[in-house]
Amino acid sequence: MKLSSILGLNSRSAIFGNGSSRGKRIARSKILTKRILKRAGVPTPKLYKVFRTDYDISNFDWRKISSSFALKPSKSSYGDGIIIIRKKSKDLRAWVTTQRKKIYKEDLDLHVLDILEGAYSIGNVPDIAFCEEYIARHKIFKRYAYRGTPDVRVLVFNSVPVMAMLRIPTHESEGRANLHKGAIGVGIDIETGITTHAISHGLHIDHKPGNPKVKFSGIKIPNWNHILEIAVTASRALDLDLCGVDVVLHPERGPLVLELNSQPGLQIQLANMAGLKKRLERVEDLRVIDAVVGVRIAKALFSTHQKKKDTATGVLGVFEKIKIQDLSGKKKLVEAKVDTGAYRTAIDKKLAHELGLLRAKNILWKRKVKSTFGEEERRVISLTFYLHGRKVTTQAGVADRKNMKKRVIIGRRDLGGFLVELGRSDRGKKR
Repeated sequence: MKLSSILGLNSRSAIFGNGSSRGKRIARSKILTKRILKRAGVPTPKLYKVFRTDYDISNFDWRKISSSFALKPSKSSYGDGIIIIRKKSKDLRAWVTTQRKKIYKEDLDLHVLDILEGAYSIGNVPDIAFCEEYIARHKIFKRYAYRGTPDVRVLVFNSVPVMAMLRIPTHESEGRANLHKGAIGVGIDIETGITTHAISHGLHIDHKPGNPKVKFSGIKIPNWNHILEIAVTASRALDLDLCGVDVVLHPERGPLVLELNSQPGLQIQLANMAGLKKRLERVEDLRVIDAVVGVRIAKALFSTHQKKKDTATGVLGVFEKIKIQDLSGKKKLVEAKVDTGAYRTAIDKKLAHELGLLRAKNILWKRKVKSTFGEEERRVISLTFYLHGRKVTTQAGVADRKNMKKRVIIGRRDLGGFLVELGRSDRGKKR
């Protein structure tokens, strides 16, 4: 990871923190966030009770809500002031937390009073307390987490998921998924939803502490596309340019948004072994129409999935026949030029139109380029083709190639694993 690619706190605030003041105000309140997300159709844990005054406590019967719940301050940070109740005690006189501690009604009442008085809010200002649904661990995480529920932090910028990590509770963090309390952060490949590298207190680790057989890499996160899409939808609902969206996986209902953070921590860069600065710059000026397009852009730009490139799978000549797949899955045979001088694959716009590849849902973004005809705006689309039996899914520029010999050129970005035998020079020929 290059030092120049790392995003620091000052850059985060000064350069990329230009979301609406309304959105930031809403994000500071978990109650307000829930209300806005509900209007936007974003799923969140069920809300059981809101405490605004002492009167709300004295007239509340804790037995009327679910036997498992989470009691939280509305404006706290870093997980402070949160009590997670897993079940009622056997004698039904108390509740048992995820840390197996007994909590009585008097304890719950006093904790709510502390929250209302601002014991856990920034600046100790008066706050609101609330009870919401407790989300148990998804079965895929049971062997990794200690008495707590892991969540996925998705960093969204300009409606594009730019980075993500899995946060795993530990014994040290007392079952909480907060890195500064000792939880483990595990980077996630944006394209595949598969975990990569893990960190604990900023240092890289390979396996669960005390259990070398349990490795953190290679975990396939369920409902990955859905997680990314609701994270983007949530950021758009609050009109936040850069934010961290915390998503938890309900065992039956799927991904639910817990909260949004308008000033997310930056250790996510260590967990992914990648800097944020260049990623943010790459999507800063894009016009993203919805969450689906935002996710498609992210997968096209930020995949860290390691493909096997060490063994050549074929020898290519200057011209090769390929099969291009249209949006319905049908394939068309065309002849393409293998061009190691070009980085990105390009396709003729008429051919792209014939194959239906210029539909709005397949356009990733538009970019301005300079050519012999002056400055023009070109579309970049998602393109799938087959070369020597290998399926290649890539980003392709769309250009007018009607006067060129071949309607498709394959850039070196998509030639990994092949040997290219150029033979005699074709200098001077039209591409």
